[in-house]
Amino acid sequence: MSERTKKTESSAKFGARYGVSIKSRLKTVEMKTKEKYTCPKCNYISVRRVSAGIWECRHCGLKFTGGAYVPVTQMTEEVSPNV
Repeated sequence: MSERTKKTESSAKFGARYGVSIKSRLKTVEMKTKEKYTCPKCNYISVRRVSAGIWECRHCGLKFTGGAYVPVTQMTEEVSPNV
């Protein structure tokens, strides 16, 4: 009998549907959104995603806009490198 493959964490909810490559891409995006990031104001690692593009620091209460999946995008870094 052959070995079964393991389901990949958050994309396990799709079961056998949609294919491996799409589910692995979804997994990386969901991991990025649920990760904690550093606050630009107080430098604590406590920034969490509120909704698409809205981020909030749970330490100092700062709410700011950023990327849909990460608070600071590559385009933002190119435009304002000193922020």
